[in-house]
Amino acid sequence: MNKINRLMCFLVIIGTTLLLSGCWSKTELTDLAIVAAFGIDKNEEGRYVGTLQIINPGNVAGGMQGGGGSQGPPVSVITGTGDSIVELSRMTSRKLSRRLYYAHTNLVIIGEELAKEESISDILDSLERDAEFRSTAIVVIAQGSKASDMVKVLTAIDKIPANKVIKTLKFTERTWGENISVNMQEAIQTLVSPGKELVVSGFRVSGDVNKGKKTVNMQQTEPSSSLYAGGLAIFKKGKLTQWIDGEAARGSVFLLDKINASAIAVKWEGKDEAIVYELIRQKTKISAKMEKGKPHVFIKVQAEGNIGETRVPTDLTNPHVLLKIEKEVEKEIKKEITIAVKQAQKNKADIFGIGDTLHRTNPKEWKKMSNKWNDVYFPEVTTDIVVDAFIRRTGLRNNPHQVNK
Repeated sequence: MNKINRLMCFLVIIGTTLLLSGCWSKTELTDLAIVAAFGIDKNEEGRYVGTLQIINPGNVAGGMQGGGGSQGPPVSVITGTGDSIVELSRMTSRKLSRRLYYAHTNLVIIGEELAKEESISDILDSLERDAEFRSTAIVVIAQGSKASDMVKVLTAIDKIPANKVIKTLKFTERTWGENISVNMQEAIQTLVSPGKELVVSGFRVSGDVNKGKKTVNMQQTEPSSSLYAGGLAIFKKGKLTQWIDGEAARGSVFLLDKINASAIAVKWEGKDEAIVYELIRQKTKISAKMEKGKPHVFIKVQAEGNIGETRVPTDLTNPHVLLKIEKEVEKEIKKEITIAVKQAQKNKADIFGIGDTLHRTNPKEWKKMSNKWNDVYFPEVTTDIVVDAFIRRTGLRNNPHQVNK
């Protein structure tokens, strides 16, 4: 019996080893060019220009360890051209001794001029089809510049510039509320949605771009060139049509239900921006229905926050005072949402998905309006906006330092 068991074990082991694949598909790290960011523009000849930010692994590791290590740049930039995205990617291989590897590409930057001239859906098509390319890569528009300029700028704190852009976008989305982080998959889903237009954050380049390309830019306390979050890019039928920022941008993020935190300043005792309300959470609900043959939208916002700053004497221990402050906050939020709606209607681009909401609740009516929704029906939409703001805390001090004199 023991001999039979041993024989069976031996046969199982031999059989398992035959199924092992081994290292037939292995790829050495030294054979890969890891692309961190992919910038896309068009030149005067109408050809695509791809600017690829490629990681130098040895220089990144050396810089993070400190002391020894290479003093070279953490990334290299390679540029290629082609009549299509696929062609420019393959043409770029003539300049490299390694295979382009897109599995770690977290950032896609599209130049402003290209975004205006060509549908972004055509640009993202080849990237989505590539099984190696991440669908979670963040998409941004190079506001006021070419994508190549943004890709080439070296950054100080974050060794890899692509990471700097992504982290800046996510942090400003959490703390300020005028930007949103949109990945490639979300962008494509919005583009194919019949009742919603795309909105994407923009990024700007400040200072001297030529100096920003040099290693010395990341070694200065105040870099000659830097990257920072810009406004919101509004698309219509896949093409960039307008930029919005300030109150219109924050009101838009409110309506998109993507605002996490912000600082809302309100007027008090006759002084502008005398009290600052620190928004810590919110929830926005949008519903739509037909009234007398026309679409009508109901917007309800619930906001919760703290008192972050007071510039005039205010008795924050008085519940009636807090109620009045809440009313002022509600008025300010309602004003910003109203500005955002009017701006979108002026641009004839339903970035809030009101048409999508109407499609779900009134499919028959939507079928009649879908072809002319943005140009005819959306600009005439009427709204009811209700905001409910609540002050959770007033901070460590109830009575401010200011004294009436």
